[in-house]
Amino acid sequence: MGLLDSFEKGLERAVNGAFAKTFRSGIQPVEIASALRSELDKKAVVVTRDRILAPNSFAVRLSPSDDEKMSALGSTLVSELDTLVKKHARTQGYSFAGPVTISIERDASLSTGTLRVDSQTSEGQVSWRGVVDINGTRHPLTKARTVIGRGSDADITIPDAGTSRKHVEILWDGERAMVRDLGSTNGTALNGRKVSEAALPPDSTISIGRTDIVFRVVAQAQAPRRAAPSDATQLFDARERGTRS
Repeated sequence: MGLLDSFEKGLERAVNGAFAKTFRSGIQPVEIASALRSELDKKAVVVTRDRILAPNSFAVRLSPSDDEKMSALGSTLVSELDTLVKKHARTQGYSFAGPVTISIERDASLSTGTLRVDSQTSEGQVSWRGVVDINGTRHPLTKARTVIGRGSDADITIPDAGTSRKHVEILWDGERAMVRDLGSTNGTALNGRKVSEAALPPDSTISIGRTDIVFRVVAQAQAPRRAAPSDATQLFDARERGTRS
């Protein structure tokens, strides 16, 4: 299966079928994927015998009407494109000078059905951001404590009758993460094991009710705003002191 086939399959799974009519005319998501792949191949430079450097910062410019259609996909499209760019780079043996960033930008000078990709090589240290993927939607962890449950007062609300109003919370201090059950009725499982409180490694799955929550740590070009020292950091420090004593 080719890369674009994989992209289409992933997009089909991630995007609700209601969007199908949106792409009957104008730019198709797979055309953006193809343009990014072409940009990688065109701009890749042989630095040494063992290193081929490719651009890692991309701006996809679309006409106003195409941009409006693509914006309906939210972060799903950019996430799929990011995965495709990295996969193509691995397949071709390309390396990056810094983290991959992709932005979708509106360009009034472009006509419907056309696009332009601008790219550059951006150096810099990789910084990290905690996110959770729930039912195809990615939620960034912007606070030290993020409460998840079916209640409207939760930070992330999920429509699952099997969960409590405030079911579970994720603690994130910019480097480490923990998951803690908030006295829920049906309990919380981490990678299939019931827990009340536990360290949360990247790519772990938290299960509450009938909902799976996947915690990930992703790279980004600019350093995230670090969560202020708070209960999250204090809890990590307290646990470490307890382990040493």
